[in-house]
Amino acid sequence: MTDKHLSSQFDSELNAISARVMELGGLVESQIRQAIHALTHFSTEAAREVEQLEQRVNAMEVEIDHELTTLIARRQPTARDLRLLVAFSKATANLERMGDEATRMARMCLSIIDSGAARQLPTGDLRMAADLASSLLRKALDALARLDTRAALDILREDDLIDREFDGFVRKLITYMMEDPRTISASLDLLFLAKAIERIGDHSKNIAELIIYLVEGRDVRHQALADIESALAAREARP
Repeated sequence: MTDKHLSSQFDSELNAISARVMELGGLVESQIRQAIHALTHFSTEAAREVEQLEQRVNAMEVEIDHELTTLIARRQPTARDLRLLVAFSKATANLERMGDEATRMARMCLSIIDSGAARQLPTGDLRMAADLASSLLRKALDALARLDTRAALDILREDDLIDREFDGFVRKLITYMMEDPRTISASLDLLFLAKAIERIGDHSKNIAELIIYLVEGRDVRHQALADIESALAAREARP
């Protein structure tokens, strides 16, 4: 078998795994959309659908992990190819955790609905943050498919918006609980729901950081946004 044929076959295997990761991302995106629907319309049906999808998400994560492990063992890739497979593995883990957060959202919705306090609480205020988180996931998947560092950088910026929404919502919930102690139990459910939304944004941010690592070979985790922007701008300015 020629080196060219081996390379072509390896590229085909990489493309197949990439497609599987995108498929998983689409499934998680469906979970998040259903969770948002459950929150917006107090829909028990939508919440149950999220829980059912979780089983498929978990199974797909295991399958992708097995495919990645097998491919690494068989091909023993190096340099950028190895970084790509590691990035796929970490992206898969982040997607599965987003699915966990969507399921947590659904369960909190069910708890709030059962409490009878749903209409008394500011659930509508979470819609903007939830939509931002869902949009961030779509952008992360698109950036991963195109290995687009500029789009990845935009995702890092937008994650700050979700964090600010979360902080503002927590302050509002505290006010509600102080004014009416009867809402404390449902408000705590809503607080955990808000935290799940924030965590979805964090996982999209993790995928964006993986893209920068993959393309630039630079680990930007735990670095300030301004430092990341400066480093990428300096890289682009080089002749």
